[in-house]
Amino acid sequence: MDNLPDLKTLLLECHFEATRSSGSGGQNVNKVSTKVILLLNVLESNVLTQDQKDIILSELHTRVSKHGIFRISSGRERTQLANRKLVTDKFCSLIIKAFETDEERIATKPTKGSKLKRIESKKELSEKKSNRNIRWEDLNEA
Repeated sequence: MDNLPDLKTLLLECHFEATRSSGSGGQNVNKVSTKVILLLNVLESNVLTQDQKDIILSELHTRVSKHGIFRISSGRERTQLANRKLVTDKFCSLIIKAFETDEERIATKPTKGSKLKRIESKKELSEKKSNRNIRWEDLNEA
């Protein structure tokens, strides 16, 4: 997270477009452009360093076009302002998540209790399955 770009200045480089939405709003949908699309040219950004650009291009590759344009859209709300807020919030959370580093897992050995529990469950399952089989000795005695 120490390599995280400044989100406020990054948002200044973003370009917002408004189009007609397909969401709720009735007849209003046909008249008003409420859907908001956020576009950021990652390759030509002045705010991002080359390392930051590489991280965004690799971590968020599904949202970046082959020309380096990062794109998010929202048409869920009925107003353009609400959709713009949704898009900027989603943009910030995606950028933050892209720069998070996962903690390395420390390998541990199974405890004695967990080993015993596993063996007991295997014995129970084996007993259950062996009870399903027909024993020819039992049939001949009857």
